[in-house]
Amino acid sequence: MSNLLKQKSFKELKEIANQLRRRIIETGANSKIPHIGSCLSCLDLLVYLYWNELEIDPLKPNDIKRDRFLLSKGHGAPALFQVLAERGFFEKDRLLEFGQPGSVFHEHPPKPGLIPGIEAATGSLGHGFSMALGMAVASKISDKMFRCYAMLSDGECNEGSIWEAALLAPTLKLHNLTVIIDFNKWQATGRSEEIMSLQPLYLKWEAFGWHVQEINGHSFNEMELAFNNAKEIKHKPSVIVANTIKGKGVSFMEDDNNWHYRIPDREELKLALEELGSAL
Repeated sequence: MSNLLKQKSFKELKEIANQLRRRIIETGANSKIPHIGSCLSCLDLLVYLYWNELEIDPLKPNDIKRDRFLLSKGHGAPALFQVLAERGFFEKDRLLEFGQPGSVFHEHPPKPGLIPGIEAATGSLGHGFSMALGMAVASKISDKMFRCYAMLSDGECNEGSIWEAALLAPTLKLHNLTVIIDFNKWQATGRSEEIMSLQPLYLKWEAFGWHVQEINGHSFNEMELAFNNAKEIKHKPSVIVANTIKGKGVSFMEDDNNWHYRIPDREELKLALEELGSAL
């Protein structure tokens, strides 16, 4: 399976992520679509996945041997759309219609077939993980052995369906399944710990029979080590608990849950772009 742009340097990945942060914020401001903070927390992980981890070919988005990625935290779709466009799945100009009436580019991923690279409609939290599990089972049954990945939010881990899938995957020995948790410590209405405590999150997944790693979700070096380790595990699924910062990359957005729903005004947009313009 060809991965045409695979193995960017960490410096190149940082530059791509910085560029996409600018686009996410500009697009959110222009379209009045929220979830900017949630997009910025998971962006570095998405950039690493699509350039240095997933076995994919943007020119063959439906190749049967491709790795599958599902954004179970569907409200991060504005980030995923930017990543897919930059990776070459479709023309970047298509994102000019983001948030417009009748557009397929909106707050959550649409059904498959409308946007190359989108494997499933997600956004109703708790569903994408189970779909990725099903794809991992299909991979083993068909002997194709592509790998499947699902990205969850920590708030999404409040859903019962998450823990049903978490119980099933080790039973089926799905070593071709990797879950990434964007653990930014917030959900829509407050601190995750205050709404429904997840701690100790690492030990919960370990008790369910998963191979568990905990990393800095903004460190490409730690991502590389974790994803390589996951591929070495041959008898159980893997979960990567990625500690992230909501609103990462813009000082006045970082760890501020107002940016779950807030849209930047013109002055805030200017300040954010100026700040990102000086970043690597």
